[in-house]
Amino acid sequence: MNEQKTAVVIGAGIGGIAAAARLARQGFRVTVVEKNEKPGGRCNQIIREGHRFDIGPTLFLMPEIFAETYAALGERLEDHLDLRRIDPTYTVHFPDGLKLQLTADLLKMQPQLDAVEENAFDGFLRYLAEGNKHYHISLEKFVGRNFYNIFQYFSLGNLPLLFQLKALTKHYTNVGSYFADPRLKAAFTFQNMYLGLSPYDAPATYSLLQYTELAGGVWYPMGGMYRVIETLTAIAEKLGVRFSYNSPVKQIIIKDDRVSGVLLENGSLLTADLFVGNADLPYIYENLLPDFQEAKKLEQQKYTCSTIMFYWGVDKVFPEIGHHNVFLAGDYKMSFESIFKNHTLPDEPSFYVHAPARTDLTCAPAGQDTLMVLVPVGHLDETQDQDWDSLVHRARETVFDRLASQLGVSDLRQHIKFEVAYTPSVWQEEFNLAKGAAFGLSHNFTQVGYLRPQNRHARYKNLYFAGASTHPGTGLPIVLLSAKLTTERIMKEYGLYNEQQASQFTRQLREA
Repeated sequence: MNEQKTAVVIGAGIGGIAAAARLARQGFRVTVVEKNEKPGGRCNQIIREGHRFDIGPTLFLMPEIFAETYAALGERLEDHLDLRRIDPTYTVHFPDGLKLQLTADLLKMQPQLDAVEENAFDGFLRYLAEGNKHYHISLEKFVGRNFYNIFQYFSLGNLPLLFQLKALTKHYTNVGSYFADPRLKAAFTFQNMYLGLSPYDAPATYSLLQYTELAGGVWYPMGGMYRVIETLTAIAEKLGVRFSYNSPVKQIIIKDDRVSGVLLENGSLLTADLFVGNADLPYIYENLLPDFQEAKKLEQQKYTCSTIMFYWGVDKVFPEIGHHNVFLAGDYKMSFESIFKNHTLPDEPSFYVHAPARTDLTCAPAGQDTLMVLVPVGHLDETQDQDWDSLVHRARETVFDRLASQLGVSDLRQHIKFEVAYTPSVWQEEFNLAKGAAFGLSHNFTQVGYLRPQNRHARYKNLYFAGASTHPGTGLPIVLLSAKLTTERIMKEYGLYNEQQASQFTRQLREA
């Protein structure tokens, strides 16, 4: 470039960090403004009294996508992250006492599944084969590429693939082709909650989630998931990216159908050639842009669920609790209806417990434990009577009761030194997530691919987006893809696109 181009990124979530670093790698001078005191967004951490908690994501999936991000920045993942595979991936507990340890070891999976349902292992192998197909077709043809118009998305080449991906079939309905026992159906569909979705609404395409876990593995970066943020931020800074924390944006300034600058709450005005919004997309449209009609459209779209989170510093180790633990509700369908239709806490909630000190002893002081509990719940809804103090109390008591009845952990509450609790209001206030929806916009058929909000503003041509609520969607590895695709679009529209680099990414994924 004859003259160095400049960019401002709004938000230092993982998508904003990765997009900033990719742009800097291509010669842009980049500034990132972040409302909070440190980077990470939802992928953040709490450190208190020697206990370290991952606030949001705890599952490191699709390592090949992370590896591509580091490689695109001139680095090697293995030089920055010490990954440990977690296997069994987690233990799934049912109210009737059934316990399944999901593992990549097929010799251990077969007796567990066949004990629940005759020939269930055969169905499991067929289900994994379908997940394998869905994963690779999705990544190469839909998730890992930009769509610049609707005809590219619904092209003659893509239409048969949408049917192969079972995009119009509900996930829970589809899993009935492989298992009859409702507990097995639940064990292989609850993963939709990683995306904040109900398996009764999610496309059957998402059988790819179970494939990524058992084939690609569930991993843990020593030091916690926040190590990903720390290392990518350090790489971005080495590439010249400047981060400005405690710098909330007040307004995106528009002039002649282009963004001319970003006005901060402190009165500072930042100008640049282009801008990337990494804050939650509905928040940007509603609060930072004068696009009231578009904000109204986004308000009416479907949103993912929210969560009640407990972060417990415990003065005793509870070895009965494994690294990843899932406790599923007895009335599985009703639990999802309560969350997604009534926007509340189910009468019988499912929940997840993370005990990272089983793998990483630095997460807690010696002889103590660090526990994080995630309870899915409906997002904020002004039309509903949502008594969050009461719902948090009931969620907490549910966790205590099931840990006592199913694991024999009867004295946990007496050993909790401190508790930090997050509700949908916290997700909204701390991270600017519309409706407190912890995973952003939903991923039903009409909100994926080209039908999902695009990664460039339709009118303001120098305003781009990267993050969970734009294409291709939510989840750490997918948001990394979002940063890649957004940067790719910028480079193409600024005449700097490298076709060889793009094809190299596709080859890497095929090899992986």
